[in-house]
Amino acid sequence: MDALTLSLTSLGAVMVLIALRLPIGIAMGAVAFGGFWYLRNFNVALSALSDTPFVFAASWDLSAIPMFLLMGAIASNSGIGTALFRAAHAWFGALPGGLAVATNWACAGFGAASGSSVAAAAVMARLAVPEMLKRKYDKGLATGVCASGGTLDALIPPSILFVIYGVFAEVSVPRLLIAGIAPGILTAVVYMLMIIGRCRLNPSLGPPVEYPDRAALWRERGASVAGIWPILVLIAGVIGGLYAGVVTPTEGGACGAFLAAVIGMVQRKLTVAGFIDALKDAMSTTAQLFLVGVGAILYTKFLALSGTADMFKEMIGTWALDPLMLVIAVSIVYIILGTFMDPLGMILLTIPVFVPMFSALGLDLVWFGVLVVKYIGISLLTPPVGFNIYVVATATGNSIPLKTIYRGCYWFLGCEVVIMTLLIAFPQISLFLPNLMK
Repeated sequence: MDALTLSLTSLGAVMVLIALRLPIGIAMGAVAFGGFWYLRNFNVALSALSDTPFVFAASWDLSAIPMFLLMGAIASNSGIGTALFRAAHAWFGALPGGLAVATNWACAGFGAASGSSVAAAAVMARLAVPEMLKRKYDKGLATGVCASGGTLDALIPPSILFVIYGVFAEVSVPRLLIAGIAPGILTAVVYMLMIIGRCRLNPSLGPPVEYPDRAALWRERGASVAGIWPILVLIAGVIGGLYAGVVTPTEGGACGAFLAAVIGMVQRKLTVAGFIDALKDAMSTTAQLFLVGVGAILYTKFLALSGTADMFKEMIGTWALDPLMLVIAVSIVYIILGTFMDPLGMILLTIPVFVPMFSALGLDLVWFGVLVVKYIGISLLTPPVGFNIYVVATATGNSIPLKTIYRGCYWFLGCEVVIMTLLIAFPQISLFLPNLMK
């Protein structure tokens, strides 16, 4: 059986197991185990299965992930998401599509306290969608902005995906985290301009909120700003520490979790029960993420053994001799993989193939990391998987059809074409801030 047939067969087996509701990590691990057995023997398969979990979990740099997750869980249980949406509502509500714009920026702000696209999409869907539907917003726009805005959390530090990429590509994680700031803001700005433009041309999509008393509006805006000081403290403590080189990513995550807990207690919004729930959420999500990671690494090793990596190299071929053609080829591969593959699996499968190619051409691997994370964010919105789509559907009680949510995301995917063109054409958008770091 050649590499292409074996790869497609294994992928089909993974998709079948996932359709049977087997966890993604177990599905990939089981197929990989069978693949090792087929290509080598049972002992080799058993050895891979016994060694990989320890090697993956023992990586010190990955300890930043549970810290970032704990910080996000504490922040979420302290009501930071609600305060952010309230502030964004007050400042952007009067614009065409103002509540959608507010949700977009609230997602960006939540990224500074979370790092999980799924968490951001779920929190904002629960907060913002009912409010938008009450004001007669288009259902596609209301849900699409939550799903798409959630992807901002993958870029704005702290970002779990940047940590994983940095560890396995052997690239500075602090530089990667800082590199995501400008692309994250650029994405939010382009989303905002698209929403305002659409709603100005068709006000029925997102009518602006009427504020007859302007003095009361400015009082509300002032009060809302006072409510988001916890985010500013977290930004100063975590992002500021990383930028100045004072803390490592793991120390930054621990510092952020501590600050989030202190802020929650000072505001009397974090109860003992809420703190315990945050610990449970962080541990549960870490376990799920690591399970997927172990399965993805096993599956990646199997694909490497089967010759899939060589197949990728042959597919790209002479494109790898020209920087622009290489970026285009890699973009095509990520868009295809993103339609059916888990984000962690995408990173682990492609890094061993693409990183050496970019290094050989002298291309910046921090810039490449930004492109990878952006493409993974896009994969969270593309059918048939589109994980953020399902998260928003679940958060809204499955009251809105999936096709409506997908329809709402198409406009944001159109924005991504513009954003990716800018990021590829002007690498300094991503590299300006990291190059200023101490």
